Amino acid sequence: MNQPNSQNNEDTQVLPDSWWHNSRSHSLSEIVADAVVHGIGLFLSIVAGVVLLTLALVKTAPAEFPALIIYVVSLVTLLSVSMTFNLLPKNGLKRLFARFDQAAIFLLIAGTYTPFLALIWNTPSGVALTTFVWGATIVGVALKLIVPQHFGRVAILLYLAIGWSGIFVFHGLAAALPTSALWLMVAGGITYSCGIIFYLWEKLKFHKVVWHIFVVTGAMLHLVAIFDAMVFSRWS
Repeated sequence: MNQPNSQNNEDTQVLPDSWWHNSRSHSLSEIVADAVVHGIGLFLSIVAGVVLLTLALVKTAPAEFPALIIYVVSLVTLLSVSMTFNLLPKNGLKRLFARFDQAAIFLLIAGTYTPFLALIWNTPSGVALTTFVWGATIVGVALKLIVPQHFGRVAILLYLAIGWSGIFVFHGLAAALPTSALWLMVAGGITYSCGIIFYLWEKLKFHKVVWHIFVVTGAMLHLVAIFDAMVFSRWS
């Protein structure tokens, strides 16, 4: 009788529940609202992503098309995985998708940077930032897939470090991007960063809904920025 209890205690220490779900249960209204936010973001991402890729390939940015594919795939993947994870009941499948959900955040950050980096990656600073962003992303994805129960709060710092690493090549990005696209990119980063407050505020009702509103809003700001840089500013 004591052996199962010891095993349970050991499992709790190795894989505490807190890494893959909140300490409190969410109401049906919170779950439905969260699904609506995800659904809107996913729909806009798929439709806008198809339009972006089509226009870029046919007319405005064929050279940057591979980078844009990486971006669109990372955006749709993150929203799809996040929606699935948040709708699943607490079971083994949800725990599995928790790994994918947290890893996909790294992919979205790197994927979003990729079209912008495509404009400067023939420069030393562009090569350095590309190496850092994707190197840190690979490490982050590996940690979240292999040992997701560790580095919980540290991962947030790594998300922020990758996301704001562009400030080190700000002048290069400013020279390569339309002014409007540059500031939309910054606005998206600020939106994501502010949303983390609500992600951590677990006792607040609808905290996940508010967090995901910030995520979708930040993603849409970056989407418009990429449209501006790759389509609008090149259209003639």
